[in-house]
Amino acid sequence: MIPVINSVSLSSNVESLVSNYNLSYMDAVIHYCELANVEIEMAAQLIPNTSALYSKIELEAEGLNFLPKISRLPI
Repeated sequence: MIPVINSVSLSSNVESLVSNYNLSYMDAVIHYCELANVEIEMAAQLIPNTSALYSKIELEAEGLNFLPKISRLPI
């Protein structure tokens, strides 16, 4: 059976993995891809750069120095 993957289901499943298993967002995406037998590149295409999940992954990557830090307004 091939799972139906869309951006909404991906985001909700990743958020539940983060909250239930205390994973980072990048680890949760990778773990979800392994569970659903989905290529990581396909999952990356399903995360629009305007979504909250994209922003959380971007902040996490900046904190790990994978991306250059961008100046942001305080929240």
